[in-house]
Amino acid sequence: VQLQASGGGLVQRGGSLRLSCVASGITGRIYDMSWYRQFPGKQRDLVAVISSGGSTDAADSVKGRFTISRDNAENTMYLQMNDLKPEDTAVYYCNVRIQYSNSDYRAHWGQGTQVTVSS
Repeated sequence: VQLQASGGGLVQRGGSLRLSCVASGITGRIYDMSWYRQFPGKQRDLVAVISSGGSTDAADSVKGRFTISRDNAENTMYLQMNDLKPEDTAVYYCNVRIQYSNSDYRAHWGQGTQVTVSS
């Protein structure tokens, strides 16, 4: 499984970015897809998740500003980030959980993409 994340960059406070994550080489069924972020010296935290059925959830800190979506046909996930704040500055990672059997679920990570929000 390969996950290719893109779309990070430098933006001013109040600006917007859209992250993309393309999954390839999948041999099982995608259970869910999610975005995490990691601040320097901290563990990765869940930002938003979208299930195979399309239901979504997001961290309280980004609700109302970030929107997760996916294109099932293209195995692509997006994170639309609006009204960005300096505290959103982090490395963002995409994650895909794949079901290989009834009891075999595995998580796969993409490379990170840096998001920097200037004040």
